[in-house]
Formats: sequence, structure tokens, C-alpha cells
Amino acid sequence: MTFANDPATVLPSLALLSHRVRVLPMDAASLVKMPENTILFLDARDDLATAKTLCRLIHASGLSTPIVLILTEGGFTVVNSQWGIADVVVASASPAEVEGRLRLVSERGNNPIGAASGADEIGVQNEDGLIRSGDLVVDTNGYTASLHGHPIDLAYKEFELLKYLVQHPGRVFTRAQLLQEVWGYDYYGGTRTVDVHIRRLRAKLGGEYEHLIGTVRNVGYRFDPPEEEEGEAAAKNAAAQGPSDKD
Repeated sequence: MTFANDPATVLPSLALLSHRVRVLPMDAASLVKMPENTILFLDARDDLATAKTLCRLIHASGLSTPIVLILTEGGFTVVNSQWGIADVVVASASPAEVEGRLRLVSERGNNPIGAASGADEIGVQNEDGLIRSGDLVVDTNGYTASLHGHPIDLAYKEFELLKYLVQHPGRVFTRAQLLQEVWGYDYYGGTRTVDVHIRRLRAKLGGEYEHLIGTVRNVGYRFDPPEEEEGEAAAKNAAAQGPSDKD
């Protein structure tokens, strides 16, 4: 992934190896074009800020694609584990080094460093077919959803869309992906259908909860699990610390 006019100049050694290489522009829309079981070389030589933003977006989207940053020597002073990358390589690396790094990343099956598993656990379905996320409960067996114990009046496709998003918390889906997964391969309508159903879903969730379905600009939608209320968190912290000295 690069902005370079001549991609062959980004990591020249790669062209000498036998791997299949696909070149994509450095933008969010390219994330949905990446094939499965791939390793992403991200050109960070001249624009570290954009590279860091893309690394964070990949991490937030739930993609497990390992990222290898291509750097100049100066770039090493900026990059750290918080970027969520699998490895780094200098642009002038030899073919043997590039091949070695590819082999190690491939064998590790490396997810971005520091990726949390907590978000996935929120969307776990229990034995009764219930998926709980805060005050939202989706009953996959009964085809119903509720907030605070009150049922939400959902049409069938609205329920299927909500269920699919809740089952994959934090993961970003394009409109085309949602159309394929929820409506199926034989649906010939446009992706505008997804926008309409998302809008209806948000309206039925209400103003307090419509933010649970987030929009990732130029990419698509994702389910954002509710965070703990600040007041509850503060109370827990206070309880954990115990009584103060003046007590």
C-alpha cells in the first residue's frame, strides 16, 4: 500500500522474490480490497502520520492482516508497539531479509500487537441464543431484540442486520459486504438499501443508543459496544481504593 508513482521503488527487493504482489493506494477504501491470508506492506517512508492512521484503522476494524512497515532509518525513532504492527523493514533491505521477515510473520500468524480480545467477548452468543451488549439483548433463536427489557419493533431484515453487526463488535463492514451477508448473493438491489436499513435501525434504537451503530467514513458501518458509564467507573475506582485517610 503506497502513494508512490512507481511502486517498484518502494521495496525493490520484493520484485526479486516469487511472491504475488498487489499494489493498493494508501487510503481507507483499500482495506476492503485486500485478499484474505495476505501480509500488508505499508509504505511509511515519507508519510508516517498517514501510515499510523491506517494502522489504527486496521486495528479498529478487527482485521487480522499482519502489517509490515516499510521505513527509512529515521522512521525507527517514531514507531512503537502501539502502532499494532507485525514487523518493520527498511526500504533498502536485501531480498534475503525481506523473505526472512515474510516467513517469520507468516509462521507467527501474527495479529496486530496489542489487539484486545475483549470486544469479541462482548458479542458472544450464549446457549440460549442470546447476545448481550450492555442493555441491548439480541435473541437469535426468537428473532427479537430488546433494550432495557423492552422489545424493539424490527422488520426481519432490520433484525438480521442488527444481529450480524452485534455478532462482530468493532469490525467494520462495507455496504457491499453487509449486502452479501444479510441479503445474500441473489439480491440485486443497490447498496443504498443498507443505508436505509441502518437509518431505520438507529431510529428504532433511539437517540440514546443510535451511536451503537457507527459509521466509518468512506468504508462502511460497525457495531460499537457501549462503554461503561463514567459514573459507574468512578464509583468502582473509589470502592477499590477504600476509605481515604481522613475517614
